[in-house]
Amino acid sequence: MPRANSRRQSVPAPVEAAGPWASEVRGLARAGAISGILFAGLFVVALVLVRQGPGIGVPDRVYADFYTVGKGNLLVTAGLYVVPFAGIAYMWHMGATRTLVEALPGTTSEVPRWLQLASGILFVSMLFAGTAAVAAVALLTRLSTTPLPPPDVARTLTSVGYGMVFVFGTRAAGMYMITTTTLARRRGMLPKWVGVLSYLGAAFLLVNTTFHPATLLVFPGWVVLFSAVLLAKASAHSTAASATLPAPRTAPDQPTTPGSPLSPVRTAHEHDDRA
Repeated sequence: MPRANSRRQSVPAPVEAAGPWASEVRGLARAGAISGILFAGLFVVALVLVRQGPGIGVPDRVYADFYTVGKGNLLVTAGLYVVPFAGIAYMWHMGATRTLVEALPGTTSEVPRWLQLASGILFVSMLFAGTAAVAAVALLTRLSTTPLPPPDVARTLTSVGYGMVFVFGTRAAGMYMITTTTLARRRGMLPKWVGVLSYLGAAFLLVNTTFHPATLLVFPGWVVLFSAVLLAKASAHSTAASATLPAPRTAPDQPTTPGSPLSPVRTAHEHDDRA
């Protein structure tokens, strides 16, 4: 009788089926979340540093002392250099979020999509220009030895910067929150309670008339909340996708006969067993 030999063959596991939250989409969600959290952290750091400068309502003596005595102008200048990195992180967050929204199925509306882009760009523009105006005199003290402008000029530059950030920048941020929440809700990305908080926060930024720096924390706080939801969604769908993948299977043992493709190679020392 010829000797039978068996060999196991591995059957590759099926590739993960493409779906609304495929691996590429989960990667977009993580990129948007990480860049959003990075933006919020850099924004808060820059706000704390730039706010070391004198406010609008302080007397002229405070302006003169701040820019001639002490190192407060160094902190303001450092905050000025942090702001561009916060803006870059925000643009990464906005770009990843827009791409993620377009990759998911749902109703499409051109109006909120373009309003989201316009408001995001306007917010970054006002943030850059406003911070540059507020920190202009502090930067001058670090880069030039010429006499500093009088306090009324410094106060005017601060007023211009405050107007750009608190008046125009916060409204642009509120519009971005509204449009992004609307687009995300249509794709099932946000739970209802997050949507309600988002609209309330946006309404506050649209109607707020104070120049208190705490009001500027509403927008980065919302970005952190939105980013946390994206991370949770990506993690949940990644776990679900891993659970649905079946384990690798193996084909059943099959006997082989001499001459078959799976038959072992015979050597000169081997011989058939005869009855």
